[in-house]
This record gives sequence, C-alpha cells and structure tokens, in this order.
Amino acid sequence: MKDILERLVRGEIDIDGAENLLKSQNILEFDNVAKFDIKRSERTGFPEAVFSPSKDYEDLILIIKKYLESSDEDLIITKLSDERYRKILEDLGKDSYIFDYNNRANILVIRKEIKQNQTIAKIGIITAGTSDINIAEEARVIVEEGGCEAITSYDIGVAGIHRLFPQIAHMVKEGVRAFIVCAGMEGALPSVVAGLVDVPVIGVPTSVGYGVGEGGRVALDAMLQSCAPGIAVVNIDNGFGAGVFALTIVNSD
Repeated sequence: MKDILERLVRGEIDIDGAENLLKSQNILEFDNVAKFDIKRSERTGFPEAVFSPSKDYEDLILIIKKYLESSDEDLIITKLSDERYRKILEDLGKDSYIFDYNNRANILVIRKEIKQNQTIAKIGIITAGTSDINIAEEARVIVEEGGCEAITSYDIGVAGIHRLFPQIAHMVKEGVRAFIVCAGMEGALPSVVAGLVDVPVIGVPTSVGYGVGEGGRVALDAMLQSCAPGIAVVNIDNGFGAGVFALTIVNSD
C-alpha cells in the first residue's frame, strides 16, 4: 500500500490507477486454487475463514501455507477433522505457529503470536441438548476470536424448561448483548428465549433429530416461523455464522 501511495505522490500513476492497484491487492490468488480475501476484516469486521470439508488436502495445506506467508492475521479453519488437524501439525511443524484446535467443534485457529485483546462485550451461548454442543462451541470460538467473552450454558432445553430460567437470568445480569441459541429436534428453544429477553437472539438449528426432524430442517422451519420477535436464524449447523453475526451486533454500536 505504501509503495502504491508513493507512486501516486510521484505522479507515476493517477488516482484511478492507484485505486485499482489497491483493490487488486485485497485478494491473494494461491496457484489458481483459491482467491483469499485478506482485507475482509477491514471491510466487514471479521476475517475470512477456510471451510475445509470440501477441499482436497493438498489444496487445503497450500491455502494455509500461502495465507500464513502473506498475512499476520489469525487463520480460522472450520469443520476440520481431527485426522486432518494432525496432518496439518505434521506438515507445518507444531512449534512453528500457535495451534488452537477445538476437537468438539472441529475448528482450528492458527496464530503467529498471542494477542491480548480487551473484551468488548459479552455474548450468551446456550444449547437445548448435549448433542448441540459442537455447534455452540464453534460459535464460542468465533465470538472469543472477535474479542468478546462467551458465557455458556448447555443442555437447558424445553424438555426440562426449569433449567433454563436461572441461566438466562444470570446472563441478563451479566449484561450479554446477544444470545446464540442452538437447538435441534423441534427447535423450540430460541422462541422461548426471545420471549424472555430484550436483546437479539440468534437461532442456530442443528442437524440433531430423527424421523421428520432428521437433518435439522424441522428445527430450521420452526425458528423461521417463530412468533417471538427479535430472532434471526442462520443455516443448519452454522455456528460460525452465528458467532460472526453476534459480533456484528456488538460492533454496530
């Protein structure tokens, strides 16, 4: 960027040329495999992440290596199997970077250094059942990566609704700015929470269920159909999207 601006000052390029050069540097192209948006955090408030399941391992490790060579930002890799994580450790060298792998959420954060960030807000994250925890943990990693404190309470769904109220009261007392609510089966929990609180609720349908509820579509439809106002709904098993949306809410003030 400095080189482009110096060329502009010297009159070697005009304003339009400088603008085009700056735009072109926002995207890194890795050997015709991936075009990585390294300036996304400056534009949207959160960096791009790598979705791993659909990628060949050779392409995945190339993206990781090239990104780490080109950027000082943390790299987030989602839906990453433990087997692939161990292979990445082997290929990169476990002492070359800081690896933070959540094996429940299957999400990896690779850091070049530990950063001490001031907590900007608190986000509540709850699940209906223990089977939803992996998606909630994905959201928690993203929320914390974005500088927020996550207050979590798991397995407090409507099947034993008495468990819910003390946890919600605690989170409200702590001043959470948004709730992320993960639920499968009939997906009722976000509606209940939204009827109790005055901050945004982000519903995350999970693929937990059987029969008509198998795959999470019933939970998704139920959340979209909720009669409680103040709910936004992300896609099935999209803990990453829920975490980023919670950060967007917090950073919009």
